[in-house]
Amino acid sequence: MNNAGLIGMALCLALMCCVSCKSKQKAYKAAYEQAKDREEVDYSAMDDEEEEVIAPVSKSKMATSSARQERISAIAGENAAGIKLYSVVIGSFRNQTNAYSLKERMQNDGYMPILGENEQGMLRVILTSHESRQEAERSRESIRSKYYPNFQDAWILERRY
Repeated sequence: MNNAGLIGMALCLALMCCVSCKSKQKAYKAAYEQAKDREEVDYSAMDDEEEEVIAPVSKSKMATSSARQERISAIAGENAAGIKLYSVVIGSFRNQTNAYSLKERMQNDGYMPILGENEQGMLRVILTSHESRQEAERSRESIRSKYYPNFQDAWILERRY
């Protein structure tokens, strides 16, 4: 009977350790996600002073909104032909991990995003790319409404050569 009591206590201790480990794992995962979200900073406002910072606009102002002009090239392994004259950018990162994470998330949603890099080394996550500005504006508004409240700061990049 004494051995049975010891075995029972050992099982209880093992079970308590497993339960406490899982709760710690959840806490660590939550902290990691929060830190990752904080790290996803949009550095586009910190680029060259001559570049215009694009703020989210309402549909009524859509026709008068301007696009940011940049020389951009697809990073290695990306479809360079997919970057057309006007692109909808949903994220700008200095950290490659964050850029690839957003790209993967959008691929899981059925998009074919492209990672481009500008002359300052910023990675742009391009969700859609178009030959006409009107198509790009429609696409940007569609993305804003589909993912509301996320991507309200999506902007249009006009490619310079």
